[in-house]
Amino acid sequence: MGEVHRLVTSEASFGLQAAGRLMTRIFAPWVQDLALLVESVEAVRPPGALPDWQPGAVVRLPFSKKICSDGAAICSQALMALADTAMVIACSAAWNGYRPMSTIDQTTHFLRPVNFDVIADARVVRIGRNTSFGRVMLLGAPDRRPVGMVASAYSML
Repeated sequence: MGEVHRLVTSEASFGLQAAGRLMTRIFAPWVQDLALLVESVEAVRPPGALPDWQPGAVVRLPFSKKICSDGAAICSQALMALADTAMVIACSAAWNGYRPMSTIDQTTHFLRPVNFDVIADARVVRIGRNTSFGRVMLLGAPDRRPVGMVASAYSML
């Protein structure tokens, strides 16, 4: 993991390329099998951002029958993996590079079943030296209506 840490932090700003490298080098093969797509990374406050702006990432989970629990709706485990993965990328954006971390809490509220692509909008609420906290809104890709809410905490290794 040290090699990836050096590769990511050598860039001026953590962005899509660095996030793509994390997707292939850090996450377990079964997470990679979800075919998640990093759509955007916000490591630096954009011009005109609202005062409550937080660093983050937007990650898409493409719909597939293989991630459905009953053949129709995406299973909760895939949605939780999406949220967790998106938060690792969001924290990496906030640090301007990957740091090894472990999930210590994840509370997920599922709002409705989904049988289409899901977008995870992950935002860092507080980033600390030893512990970080985040929130993820899971949104249906076709209508951007919420399908889930996630609060999570991470311990730095």
